[in-house]
Amino acid sequence: MDKEEKILITDDEDGIRRLLHHKLAKTGYTCEEAENAERALEKMKASPPELVILDIKMPGKSGIELLPEIKAKYPDTAVIMATAVTEAANAINCMKVGADDYICKPFNLEEVVVSVDKTLEKRRLELEIREYQQHLQQKVDEQTVEIRRLFLGAIEALVFALEAKDKYTAGHSRRVTKIALAIARELGLARDEIEDLRWGSLLHDVGKIAVDQSIQNKPEKLTPVEYEHIMIHTQIGAGIVKPVVNDRVVAMIEHHHDRYDGAGLHQTVAGEDIPLGARIMAVADAFDAMTSHRPYRPAMPVEEALREIKRCVDTQFDPVVARAFLKISASLPVVKNGQAAAKPPKK
Repeated sequence: MDKEEKILITDDEDGIRRLLHHKLAKTGYTCEEAENAERALEKMKASPPELVILDIKMPGKSGIELLPEIKAKYPDTAVIMATAVTEAANAINCMKVGADDYICKPFNLEEVVVSVDKTLEKRRLELEIREYQQHLQQKVDEQTVEIRRLFLGAIEALVFALEAKDKYTAGHSRRVTKIALAIARELGLARDEIEDLRWGSLLHDVGKIAVDQSIQNKPEKLTPVEYEHIMIHTQIGAGIVKPVVNDRVVAMIEHHHDRYDGAGLHQTVAGEDIPLGARIMAVADAFDAMTSHRPYRPAMPVEEALREIKRCVDTQFDPVVARAFLKISASLPVVKNGQAAAKPPKK
């Protein structure tokens, strides 16, 4: 059965266009081809596709140059960059300025289909968010609070569904939220700050919908490029929730992996310039990650994880936040009864 979405394959190599066209058409997508940037823009002007697969290097205007033009003229069109394995870092840079994913040549066609499916699923989610936002504006007086609650609940359910598919992350967001809220109460945060932190914590990993699962579940140490790909989830997650939450929640999600000393990957703020909610989430997220099983290591014992939090005070973690966590840690059910005491998951 044909799928509704149309894909424009833009590459100067005929063989590559035909290969991708044949595979994606076979899975039900409607495909068109363009051999260069100018032809791609002509086709998009006539009928904008839902997705463009865009070669980074082409004669004339390159894919890197065409990308911002597509995002400016056709913001509802998703873009997957196609690149050689050796140029993956360039593709990741493209994601930072609007691309949704990248695929590497020579292509694994099954991985291409997974990337396309995942990217279009993310696009559908973003369009649904926009529709809800428009509906919110129409019903501000009588329905805003209820619609916002329902839609945030829908995103929350999506996060939990994504986590449930992965035995290593199941329940992670709920546990992080419980720890973060306990820290917030210990610090005496106001009710509205705690409510924002609750949503920020529950939704902090929603951007992982765009992360390659084979990289996320890799049993060996990540390469620098793979680690950079994983970390894009903070920016993507912030973008997904931005239409329906306030700026404070967006900032928490965007900065929850920032280090207190400013030494994090591509970090632009440090110390108390990092949003307080993000500093709280950093401690809660790190503790749950350490005490949960991962593909590359078993769970760390609780006492060892607590020592690691203490060791990283003033470098990775805000000292005030970390000490508040350490003070209350013994009373937290998610610490006493957490995954650290569980048996490693069966493979």
